[in-house]
Amino acid sequence: MGLFQYRARTTQGKLLTGTLEASSPEEAAEKLQMQGYVPVSLREQAGAAGKTEGAGLGLLSPRVKPQDLVVMSRQLATLIRAGISFLRSLQTLKEQTRNRRLKRIIEGLMRQMEAGSSFSEALSAYPQVFSPLYVSMIRGGEESGLLDEILERLAGLLEHDAATRARVRAALRYPVIVLLSIGAAFTVLTVFVIPRFASLYARSNAALPLPTRVLIWLNQSISSYWPFILLAVGGLLLLGRLYVRTPGGRWNFDRLKLKAPIVGPIVEKTLLSRFANIFATLYRSGIPLLHSLDIVSQAVGNVILERAVGVIKEDVKEGKTLAEPMAALGVFPPLVVQMVAVGEETGALDEMLLKVSEYYDQEAEYAIKNLTTTMEPVLLVFLAGAILFLALGVFLPIWDMIGAFRR
Repeated sequence: MGLFQYRARTTQGKLLTGTLEASSPEEAAEKLQMQGYVPVSLREQAGAAGKTEGAGLGLLSPRVKPQDLVVMSRQLATLIRAGISFLRSLQTLKEQTRNRRLKRIIEGLMRQMEAGSSFSEALSAYPQVFSPLYVSMIRGGEESGLLDEILERLAGLLEHDAATRARVRAALRYPVIVLLSIGAAFTVLTVFVIPRFASLYARSNAALPLPTRVLIWLNQSISSYWPFILLAVGGLLLLGRLYVRTPGGRWNFDRLKLKAPIVGPIVEKTLLSRFANIFATLYRSGIPLLHSLDIVSQAVGNVILERAVGVIKEDVKEGKTLAEPMAALGVFPPLVVQMVAVGEETGALDEMLLKVSEYYDQEAEYAIKNLTTTMEPVLLVFLAGAILFLALGVFLPIWDMIGAFRR
């Protein structure tokens, strides 16, 4: 059994919070419904039984990938557009999906809807799978009667996000492989090759050059203190991760990603495209402006932009336009500010935001294509330096000994 923290509403609309024990989110949602409450969100508390949605599948349970949600959204939109009842559509999705966790989630959604919950309320019981962006857009689709259209837009949004992440990963694959290869070669030479030469050097009683002394010192350090080195590296990684989870650490880490050379411009363009695309999709879907800004701040994935959007929201509440605080903050480039200002003046804000997203998509794609070309000289210099250092460390003493024998 796990301990779940819940938020639910009474039939009068009053919000309640608390905890309850259940073996899965589905069971927890059913318990709340039996008490006459409508689940808003469910979250398993840390340190609980270690089960999440889809309990009982254990480590063999597959995660729900973005591609699974894309397929589910498109299929559901098609079924709804064809006039098939909602529960029948969900039943069809359950029969077709091969992801066992998603199959169980769909079963839970059907049970909640049969008990009287709306689709968006049922989705909110699975925050690990359905983000606030997804739930809010579905709620907007239910209210506007355009659920099939909203599902199509959600699928497009998820595909756009997945494609951007895939491009960045593909561009970084080559530099990462090169760096890992250099590290592996350096480790093998230091641990296995240098000790054989060290005994030979020791018998010569000759003064060893600096590169050789450094390599021998590294070998002795790794051989004698490798457990402590592993603990130190693991501790630093853990401390870094804990630091990033603090408000100040998250701010500094996100700022570093934006300011980092070579990679920083790609991150900035990707974030601006994501911001514009999500905002345009929400606005076009009929979700109120202030609520759209709330969702964008949670979904953009960078605390600097998140806080900037929060400031924009407060200024809009006071009657200002979007472009005014965006220009004053200095976070958004002039192009974004100008396009938003034109969109507000013409009543075509969603179209202008989509153009911004397309522009930064193209800019990010060009930057990603140039990433490998830009990093190749840096990697070659680094690789040449590492090889030169290793070669000097191994062969300089040999040349000295050969010279001594000739004398």
